[in-house]
Amino acid sequence: GEHANNKIDLQEFMIMPISADSIADAIRIGSEIFHTLQTDLKASGLSTGVGDEGGFAPDVKSTRHALELIIKAIENSGFAPGKDVFLSIDCAATEYFSGSKYILKGEGVSLTIDQNIEYLISLSKDYPIISIEDGCAEDDWEGWRALTKELGARIQLVGDDLFVTNASRLKTG
Repeated sequence: GEHANNKIDLQEFMIMPISADSIADAIRIGSEIFHTLQTDLKASGLSTGVGDEGGFAPDVKSTRHALELIIKAIENSGFAPGKDVFLSIDCAATEYFSGSKYILKGEGVSLTIDQNIEYLISLSKDYPIISIEDGCAEDDWEGWRALTKELGARIQLVGDDLFVTNASRLKTG
C-alpha cells in the first residue's frame, strides 16, 4: 500500500498459496517466492531492505509496478499466479485519504471516492487479488458501501482500520 512517505511498501502485498496441501507447504511456497523476489529486486537494482513486518520496501514506481514484481517472483518460483498463488493487498487507505480525495502522492494521482473504487476494481481485474484490506478510509462510509457493492461478492474485504477495537463502529458497519 501507499504510505505517508510516498513509498509503495511490498509488505502490504501478501501472497496466498492456495495450492498448498498444508501449512508447512504454504510456508515453503511463501519462502520460495520471498527469496525469488529478493533475487529479482537485487537484479533490478532495487532495495532488499525489509520493513517492520518483514516485507521488502523498495522504491518502486507504482502499485502496478509492485504487483508486477510480485507476479514475476511467483512465476520465477515455478508457480502460477491466479492458480497456485493469489494476492492480498492492504491499502491502508486512511493514510492517504484527505477530506474527500485519495491522494496517491507516490503515483502523482488524486482520486475521488468513486475513482478509488474504480482503481481497486481495475487492480482486481488485472491481478489475482482475492482480499483487499482497508481499501477505503476508516471514515469513508460511502466508499465502503460502494466497494462492498462492487467487489464484496467476489473478493474478501477487510475493514481493519474501519472496525478495529471499536464496537460502535462495528455495529454501524
